[in-house]
Amino acid sequence: MMPLLAIDLLLLAAGLWAVIGLAGLLASRQPRLIARVLFPLGALVGLGVGLIGLTALGANTQTAVLAIGLPDLPFHLRLDNLAAIFILLLGFVSAGISIYAAGYFRDGEGPSPGLLNLEYHLFLASMLMVLLADDAYAFMVAWETMALSSFFLVTTNHRHEEIRQAGYLYLLIAHIGAIAILLSFGVMTSGSGDYSFAGMRAQALSPFWGSVAFLLALFGFGAKAGLLPVHVWLPEAHPAAPSPVSALMSGVMLKTAIYGLLRVSFDLVGMTLWWWGVVALAVGLATALFGVLYATVQSDMKRLLAYSSIENIGLLAVGIGLALLFHSYQMEALAALALTAVFYHCLAHAGFKSLLFLCTGSVLHATSHRSLGKLGGLIGPMPWVAWLALAGVIAGAGLPPLSGFVSEWLLLQAFLFSPGLPHSWLNMVVPVAAAAVALVAALAGFALVKFYGIIFLGQMRDPGLKEAHDAGPLEKLGLLWLAALTLLLGVLPGTLILRLDAATRQLLGKGLAERIAENGWWMLAPISPAQASYEPMIFLAIIAATLLLGRWLVHRLYHGRVRRTPAWDCGYHFQGPRAQDTAEGFSQPIRRIFEPMFRMTRHFPTIRDRAPTYSVKVEDHLWYWLYLPIARLVNALSTLITRLQGGRIAAYLMYSFVTLILLLLVARP
Repeated sequence: MMPLLAIDLLLLAAGLWAVIGLAGLLASRQPRLIARVLFPLGALVGLGVGLIGLTALGANTQTAVLAIGLPDLPFHLRLDNLAAIFILLLGFVSAGISIYAAGYFRDGEGPSPGLLNLEYHLFLASMLMVLLADDAYAFMVAWETMALSSFFLVTTNHRHEEIRQAGYLYLLIAHIGAIAILLSFGVMTSGSGDYSFAGMRAQALSPFWGSVAFLLALFGFGAKAGLLPVHVWLPEAHPAAPSPVSALMSGVMLKTAIYGLLRVSFDLVGMTLWWWGVVALAVGLATALFGVLYATVQSDMKRLLAYSSIENIGLLAVGIGLALLFHSYQMEALAALALTAVFYHCLAHAGFKSLLFLCTGSVLHATSHRSLGKLGGLIGPMPWVAWLALAGVIAGAGLPPLSGFVSEWLLLQAFLFSPGLPHSWLNMVVPVAAAAVALVAALAGFALVKFYGIIFLGQMRDPGLKEAHDAGPLEKLGLLWLAALTLLLGVLPGTLILRLDAATRQLLGKGLAERIAENGWWMLAPISPAQASYEPMIFLAIIAATLLLGRWLVHRLYHGRVRRTPAWDCGYHFQGPRAQDTAEGFSQPIRRIFEPMFRMTRHFPTIRDRAPTYSVKVEDHLWYWLYLPIARLVNALSTLITRLQGGRIAAYLMYSFVTLILLLLVARP
């Protein structure tokens, strides 16, 4: 009997996820069994998937063929280093989310626990199959399964009209993107009829058709990832979905789109043109700036995180564009640095954004509030959630020593060492892009400080918050797992980059392993120690020593002599919760500076108002400039078609007669 290969174990894991989902459907009337047994089993399968992905990095490529497709069109599967990175991301992150979900979906939360369990685990299995697919047919079947299962997860509470609308918007854009991906695959087959990825690699496309395939892939995968202008589903779908589903979509599903774009751009299309990198760089910068600006002005905590995900996807597109640009000019060392930054940020964002979405789920469970204006002071009743959310906020703000800093630092290093580009105007544009990335990082810090401060610090804005409770044991375990991943990615970057290097070499033929290995695991110096280096362990030791010394000095010199007094009130005696800065007030400077970026509707108090209030509603310009005109056009065409199809048999006979006459006139004998 031959030993099982890694790809066989991954297929077994996908089957186990499907079986767990079906078991939940059969046990629909036993919600506690679903929450306490099936979701933890799904977490164990996820942990196994992550370990298999980790061990597959650097190993030989494995392939398999499943005869379950159409006749003469079976499923081709492939496990290589690029897929392994995203498989370990899927496995480790889904393990934390699933164990959290075991506590979150307690007591049958949701309309149908069994159906929810089925959709959730089919979603996981379909994402794994997307990463293993090695032909267009298998890829699109898994891709559509992923889209449909996530649609049903988004519309879990489908009795609310706004949730149904958010789900339909997501499904519409997902299918538009799927059409573009299918067309991209069709172009790469070059009419050969071979839809396997190996057949696509064998085609010699002209620059024109290669560009068509790349642009279609950028649009199609960008629709799933949330790139401008097909981003509008994210801030609608994430607030509508249950928090574990939001975490899974933002942390993992968006990365499958990044995987698809990398697979096409560096593996399947067979060429790289310099302007592809410029297009991806421009789209990524626009997306990142748009996402972070809208994140700063949100007053709904899940919409804030959704726009933050748009920002991070934009940064990933920036890194891909930079890697394409360097690769087109054979500057492989810098291309490897940019691509490593992309891989690292995929892992970092999956960890800290999933952690933050799950923390919002705990806050929502404890308070029933999603609006920042009704929260505050929750660090008291919810210390576990507050401190673990702080880890996600630090990582998301790009601060050391957590994971977000490493990936953004690597990306900035790729920008800083790029003056050798052959075009002078590129050498001028790239530093401007680097400055824009730095601005995005600063605004991201602002948005997350607002998120954390308004929710957890200050006084409680609602008296009912005193009844808030901390996360349950399983929820704490899931949060701790994701926080630990975020910490490990921050303090052991060299060790992980040595593993990621296998995928970089697969796509570019060059990596960073030599430089990382010669500097030791404790130092990260992607170019050389003399030019730029980061030593996370020393940085962590300095932070720990500073905190311990500060604690010792306070207790030694001031113990027993600390006097607590109210904060200075500027001569105004009222110090209640309403005296605190609100979410809208906190972001007012950003709204004023970048006012043209927002569509704002202000409501001013009048004498007639019984409860005078001032409010600001911030909306997306693109929704009114692009989507509403398209919707009106579709409605007009639908009305015209409805008039043609009036239900009268005489009209249908006339249409048939006119069609017959036209065919007789144009047909040749």
